[in-house]
This record gives sequence, C-alpha cells and structure tokens, in this order.
Amino acid sequence: MIKEINTVEDVKLFAFQLVNEEDLSFHPDDDFSDYINLTTQEPLYSADEVIQLNQLLDKCFSICEQEDVDIYELMGEPLFQRMKVGVYAEN
Repeated sequence: MIKEINTVEDVKLFAFQLVNEEDLSFHPDDDFSDYINLTTQEPLYSADEVIQLNQLLDKCFSICEQEDVDIYELMGEPLFQRMKVGVYAEN
C-alpha cells in the first residue's frame, strides 16, 4: 500500500490499491473506520491503520483540490472498471 500521497498519480494508485488489493467498494467520503469484515463483523482496519488511511485520503482531497481534479471521478474509476460500470460496461 502506498505510504505517501504527493501527486494525482499517487491518488490514482491509492484508489486502485483500495479497490483491487484491499478489495473495497471504496468511496472517498467514507471513513476507514466504517469498513468491516462482512464475515466476522469486526473492523477491517486497526485504529492505527484507520488513522494512516484517513490521513492519506485527506491528502488525496488536498492534492485533487490543488490540481483542480474531481476526486470522485478520479478515485471512482478503479471501482467502475472493476464493476464494469459506465464507460467500462461491456456491450
């Protein structure tokens, strides 16, 4: 998992990792403390991990705002690709 967000490309990578490596149905407005293991109903992340991931996400918002990039579109793309939604839908 990426440890630092400094560019729009880092934001893209973080979103990709959340969807494809962490297997999350991720949304940028969600706090990482809200994610649970559906089998055990236990939190998916420890308190320390939640802090780290939320800090990375905050940085994503800052970078996207600074670069005038729509964070929802940018970070939604990996999930849309995975779910084959919108322009990624199969005909």
